[in-house]
Amino acid sequence: MIFITLLFFNKHQTYSWGFFGHKKINRMAVFTLPPEMIKFYKKNIEYITEHAVDPDKRRYSTEGEAPRHYIDIDHYVHNGEDPFEVMPKKWYDAVEKFTEDTLQAYGIVPWHVNVMVMRLTKAFEAKDYDQILRVSADLGHYIGDSHVPLHTTENYNGQLTGQRGIHGFWESRIPELKAKDYDYFVGRAKYVENILEDEWETVKQSFGAKDSVLDLERQLNDEFPKDQKYTFENRGTVLMKTYSEEYSDTYNEMLNGMIERRLTKSIITVGSYWYTAWVNAGQPNLNELLEKQPSEQITKEDNELEKLYKSNKIKGRDHQN
Repeated sequence: MIFITLLFFNKHQTYSWGFFGHKKINRMAVFTLPPEMIKFYKKNIEYITEHAVDPDKRRYSTEGEAPRHYIDIDHYVHNGEDPFEVMPKKWYDAVEKFTEDTLQAYGIVPWHVNVMVMRLTKAFEAKDYDQILRVSADLGHYIGDSHVPLHTTENYNGQLTGQRGIHGFWESRIPELKAKDYDYFVGRAKYVENILEDEWETVKQSFGAKDSVLDLERQLNDEFPKDQKYTFENRGTVLMKTYSEEYSDTYNEMLNGMIERRLTKSIITVGSYWYTAWVNAGQPNLNELLEKQPSEQITKEDNELEKLYKSNKIKGRDHQN
């Protein structure tokens, strides 16, 4: 048998919470919904789970997709300024201050989440079955990304501090090892009065955790036996170099539950934003859609995306390089 050695994660396991994490977030968010919504979402839970990773797949087919996943908020500050005082929260104010090209270059995730909630509201208003499914799945992905500390900094993969690979370590490797122990009882979805304000608060919390993510791993690297930091694991026909369970366990303990907290907060936020969009749409009766199935058109588009994902190179920034 022939094995290929890769460093950390192959193409099918990169980005944000990893495919595993994004699917878990969307799936568990369904169970936060009120009775008026949960029948529809439970019926379509497999679609919303499996397509939670579509935005990452579109990074292989769509120009301009990548900036929707992050915001390098520290790019905008100098001399110890507070980036959340420097950056206007409203899109057009930010464009006027920094230009749209600059915003696109360093990420737009909080604004894009807000746009996606508005799109979902319109889909609910129209009772557009396909759009409700697709936008719900996509929205969950972008919300999850905004909860990741390394999605808020120019040092997104530790490449500026000699910690290359930390992106996949924090948000893919550890969740895959530890998710079975997480507490997914996150409560019921709540109405959010101001999505943009709420999303900026999420980004602020993520950014506030960024230094701990980087500093604690650097400390651990200095203290941990070098020959025990990495291991090789078989994944199908691929032999992969990745962080050892011992190193991962120690780092997770040093973070004191941070990864679980960010992931489970993503779950309740996803449910709450779905719920908010539904309320803003006038609380349409989703039971009227229970007999429907995804159209041939959306199935065709989903298949085409999968084909492009498997055959193309990523467009925009690769967090793992």
